Amino acid sequence: MYIESHIKTAELVLENYTGKMPFAPWLRDFFRQDKKYGSRDRRTISHLCYSFFRLGNAFAFLSLRERIRLAQFLTADAPSPVLEAIDPAWNEQASLPAEDKLALLEATAEGNAMFPWTAHISPEIQARSFALAHLVQPGLFLRVRPGRDAPVRQALTDAGLDFSEPIPHAIALDNGTKADQLIDLDIDAVVQDLSSQQVLSQLVEAMPPTDRPFDAWDCCAASGGKSILLHDTYPRVRLSVTDVRKSILLNLRVRFERAGIKSYTSTVADLASPDFRETSAFDLVLCDAPCSGSGTWGRTPEQLRLFREQEIDRYAALQETIAVRAARQVRPGGFFLYVTCSVFEKENEAIVATLQKKTALRLKAMRYYKGYDRKADTLFAALFTL
Repeated sequence: MYIESHIKTAELVLENYTGKMPFAPWLRDFFRQDKKYGSRDRRTISHLCYSFFRLGNAFAFLSLRERIRLAQFLTADAPSPVLEAIDPAWNEQASLPAEDKLALLEATAEGNAMFPWTAHISPEIQARSFALAHLVQPGLFLRVRPGRDAPVRQALTDAGLDFSEPIPHAIALDNGTKADQLIDLDIDAVVQDLSSQQVLSQLVEAMPPTDRPFDAWDCCAASGGKSILLHDTYPRVRLSVTDVRKSILLNLRVRFERAGIKSYTSTVADLASPDFRETSAFDLVLCDAPCSGSGTWGRTPEQLRLFREQEIDRYAALQETIAVRAARQVRPGGFFLYVTCSVFEKENEAIVATLQKKTALRLKAMRYYKGYDRKADTLFAALFTL
């Protein structure tokens, strides 16, 4: 009885969502305007909607209601009361791998429609595995800050939480864990995806951590997660951070204060603008370029339905402009680290080729940090030197 009511509400939500803003805040506004939904109702309806988005463009021949129901089966990793109410036979098979579920439904080909832009995916990415990974909710990852491993582990253990440590100083938790209630975020640990925690690995190999101070520019700093990682890896770094949005830099300032980062410069800068000028030179330029975010859509699965193919070319053009301009600020002997959270070749390998053609940079290494088999994002990073 209740599940059918929740499915009806999920239909209403999905029919009215236009994609003009991210789904999470839009859904919060929806519930705020209608107080009749209790916390359990909100959780169930939210889960129904997010599961639907994880189908991407698959099963387009079915009605919205049928896809909402089917999504519960394909995204489940264990039996549940919700799936039992939808279809007891499906509930018995809930623990099967996604490929087996599609075979059971005689719909193996529909797996390709979950992420239909495979023609643009880098050859380095296993397209089918990457597509089906969107059916799985990503995990929550913490990066423990220097010297805080023991107290963070103890806090999580005292709370009775199950966690794993997939790489040194990384903690993997269930997505719904309220980490901010257990530890001091940005002081003890930062919330940072597993792949994002590793993007400096090529730099560390080329330039092992040292007490020697050097100048680094994070030219698209956003929330500052990679700047904090850079500071923790190289404590003597002299940081400059820029972003096109003043509000972002104000939030970053608060976060840096919590993280104990006091010595840095912060400036609003739009590297895509023809008026952009930067006169300083740096030993390291970190360019975490604006991108499609296709490697992170497990966290925002609405993009599997909203994204338009022409956006790939738009982002690639923007990335070329930003990366070439940022690269001009690298000192001789310095490094340039280009990063995206995209799986599209035009945003990654093609930009690497452009940088080699239009600048004096020399490529040292490039790689994908593949998270689709680890409940994590997939990122790309290329390290150059001058």
